[in-house]
Amino acid sequence: MRHFVPSGIQLGFWKQRIYSLLSRSCAVGVLNYFGIIQLYEMKKIHDQYNELLSHTCKVISESKTQQLLDGLVYSAICRATKKGIFEFVSKMLEVDLRFIWRYDDEKIFSILYSRDMMMKYYSLTCLLDVNGNSVLHMAGMMEHSTRVNQIPGAALQMQRELQWFKEVERIVHPKDKESTNNNGFTPRQLFTQNHEKMMKEGEKWMKDTATSCTVVGILIVTIMFQVAFTPPGDNNRDPGLFRVFMISDALSFFLSSTSILIFLGILTSRYIEDDFLKNLPRQMIIGLFTLFCSIATMMITFSSALLIILNEQLRISIPLICLGGVPIFFFLWIQFPILKDMIISTYGPGIFDRKMKLKL
Repeated sequence: MRHFVPSGIQLGFWKQRIYSLLSRSCAVGVLNYFGIIQLYEMKKIHDQYNELLSHTCKVISESKTQQLLDGLVYSAICRATKKGIFEFVSKMLEVDLRFIWRYDDEKIFSILYSRDMMMKYYSLTCLLDVNGNSVLHMAGMMEHSTRVNQIPGAALQMQRELQWFKEVERIVHPKDKESTNNNGFTPRQLFTQNHEKMMKEGEKWMKDTATSCTVVGILIVTIMFQVAFTPPGDNNRDPGLFRVFMISDALSFFLSSTSILIFLGILTSRYIEDDFLKNLPRQMIIGLFTLFCSIATMMITFSSALLIILNEQLRISIPLICLGGVPIFFFLWIQFPILKDMIISTYGPGIFDRKMKLKL
């Protein structure tokens, strides 16, 4: 059950920080007062899981092969691999590296949990299952685990699948890249066939996001262009504040224009498989970042305009500025997680490095 495993949950930024600071010695009353008792209970379950897993590994290390078969240890490793429970599989491999692959009626379960291990045990990459599928063929198969489903957006899911395929492709023998299985498919052909639906969904997700952001960008460009030729109040009353108004207006116009051009590039992209790996996410990151910056500079323009018109009457201008920023805040609140997830997925640690971090 994945919710008993640390890697089976997804927490926000602040919850992750709080979770990492919790310990069993915390006073329950204090935790309940601050509303984080659920995080405490979750952390306690995970600690108990890790203790049980350590004790299980100790017993397994002292067991014979027949005892492992009778105790369904191999079956448990296969199920954990299917469900993506990395902590369990990693601990088992620390006990005995023979667990790194097992045969059943259809598949070899190859646990590629670190590049160093796979390079060291290179012969594992040459193994085939009963259907003639190599490790690279398996990497090209559609993954239905909850780990992929937890990734927001079909485009990022497609990117994750491509990252996994590319990582495995780097460590297999060159001839395995063009080898065919019993059905006559190469690994790349199998990947394309199994991910056709996901790629279409990723294309739709990208276009929908780009379209909505383009509409926002066009509105900002229209407003900022008009504002530039209709300056508020008396320009000579406060030259410094008026200068801030003009500079922020120009920056907002430039940034929103840039974001529109980038989003148009996304809408007219070819949408081939490899575009989802770097090209499309990079364009979306730049487009969202410039759009957020244009919104921020637009708020500076709005704020300085109010201060000029109201002659810096803070009692009136500050509440109006706050009210004007509410819809902007909600837009950023909705769209910023997309930007954060894309940056982490595109420029963060690789597939293998992420798994090793879970182990640590």
